[in-house]
Amino acid sequence: MGANIRKSWAKTQPSLARNKLDLEMETAFDFLTVACFAGLVIAYFQFTQRDTRTLTHLMVSAAAFAVANQMGNAGLPLFALILILAGAGYAALVVKKGF
Repeated sequence: MGANIRKSWAKTQPSLARNKLDLEMETAFDFLTVACFAGLVIAYFQFTQRDTRTLTHLMVSAAAFAVANQMGNAGLPLFALILILAGAGYAALVVKKGF
């Protein structure tokens, strides 16, 4: 009798990810910073010696991209673009110099 009344939990409870977090990429800054993150990963694995020190330096650029994404989404596109360029420039120096 209880099985007839009770519906499946999966049908009655909506996904937490869809309701609690907004996981959609909506703005140009979302796409741009994700592309920058992907570029950092490719640069780390293809053009460096894969040591921890280089990874730590590239994490600074990754943090700059994350902050730039938040600034761009908050309506500060000029500061976001400057931060993206600074992060990309620093990453290029790190890869070129081989810190």
